[in-house]
Amino acid sequence: MRKTTLQIYNSLTRKKEAFKPITEGYVGMYVCGPTVYNDVHLGNCRTFVSFDIIYRYLLHIGNKVRYVRNITDVGHLLDDGEDRILKGARLEQLEPMEIVQKYTNGFHEMMDIFNTRKPSIEPRATQHIIEQIEMVQQILDNGYAYERNGSVYFDTLKYAGDKKDYGVLSGRVIDDLMAESRDDLKNQSEKNHPSDFAIWMKASPEHIMKWQSPWSEGFPGWHLECSVMSTKYLGDTFDIHGGGNDLKFPHHENEIAQNVGSCGCHPSKYWIHSNMLLMNGRKMSKSDGNTITPDELFSGESPHVTKGYSPMVVKFFFLQSHYNSTNDLTNDALLAAEKGYKRLMEAYQTLGKIESTGKGNSLDTELLGFVEQAYGDMDDDFNTPKALSRMFELATKINSLKEGHLSLDDISADTLGKIKDFYRQFIFDVFGLKDDLAGGNQSEVVAGLMELVIDLRQNARETKDWTSSDKIRDKLTELNIQLKDGKDGTNWSLN
Repeated sequence: MRKTTLQIYNSLTRKKEAFKPITEGYVGMYVCGPTVYNDVHLGNCRTFVSFDIIYRYLLHIGNKVRYVRNITDVGHLLDDGEDRILKGARLEQLEPMEIVQKYTNGFHEMMDIFNTRKPSIEPRATQHIIEQIEMVQQILDNGYAYERNGSVYFDTLKYAGDKKDYGVLSGRVIDDLMAESRDDLKNQSEKNHPSDFAIWMKASPEHIMKWQSPWSEGFPGWHLECSVMSTKYLGDTFDIHGGGNDLKFPHHENEIAQNVGSCGCHPSKYWIHSNMLLMNGRKMSKSDGNTITPDELFSGESPHVTKGYSPMVVKFFFLQSHYNSTNDLTNDALLAAEKGYKRLMEAYQTLGKIESTGKGNSLDTELLGFVEQAYGDMDDDFNTPKALSRMFELATKINSLKEGHLSLDDISADTLGKIKDFYRQFIFDVFGLKDDLAGGNQSEVVAGLMELVIDLRQNARETKDWTSSDKIRDKLTELNIQLKDGKDGTNWSLN
């Protein structure tokens, strides 16, 4: 049913390209993971859900995928030069690695809540200090870095002059690349040019997280960590490098420079960037109160929402926008997503109860056309909103079959089986949704129990045991469960 070829928008070339892995059937993908110094925020959740869908779809179409997503636990500095991990440790009066473990655990728990698949490898920056020192030395040996007072800086002017491609990803030119590398601002005077960035930083005496190196006791630069961890596990050049759009410059730009400066090769063939999550049409900001945490969104304990929303409704909301587009979180949009999610799951449940009674005709072609279009949409740069629209078009046909507006004689058993497989695979395997309409993770158990209860009630009615039949009905009513008897049997729903 899949007749198209995967096309990916490559941020490096700024156009869609046919995806051709370096090794056919095998995909190496690196995604910049979280800096674990506080709770993961909702915008990060949207990014990691987006790349989870990409990961899932690559697997679904038959690839073996090595998905590497790192944990940054050192070297990511704030604008004032303080290490984010150390700041978290200072504020919470914990050891740095306690902070790292605490928020890594929290990150994993949130990813489980959103039902994302675990990466193949999840390396930490502090586990790869030796490799980072080795890459710094390679860059120095190739003439693209210089040592100054125990710190090592990447020479952007020398690199740009030789390679002519600094700014190739972000579109920046060297004259615009001033002090945007988030290095320790106290050391700006050590640089040859303001755009030079530290790949090794000498630690101050009070700095806790530091390691011995040929240049000083210090710590690696943030950009260097991803250059090392991506190529260590995926090779000097791999297929896909992903991350949020905010990482395009300086982080990803400097990754490219480091990799080319050390081994002479670009790290990734395809660069994929997800866009930001807005709220009420504006960028999320704690300072003006325009923000919400995932837990507040689930519980409804926020002035920005009128109720709590399940994680799967929030995930469905994410899927309604293309990963490369902004996604505007509003209460109205969440209410609409809740209705859409419910409609999709009800269509899946209805589909499971339909059986073909004929050999099929032109209706087969029409219905399978929706399936082909959904694959075409996903092959068009992972366009989840368009793929969902095909599933809703199919949902309309499914309901028409259920209600008798379309004849079951007009659809073959083979076509019906393909549609059932498609719905199941896209909802659960590709989109990573769960059916929590009937009770979260227990939905399949609840559905099975309800099937048993309905059978028991039907047996009671057939034997004219009205006492038992009425008791079952009344008890279900108390639990806000409504039974609907129809020509196709008895269905149930929550009131």
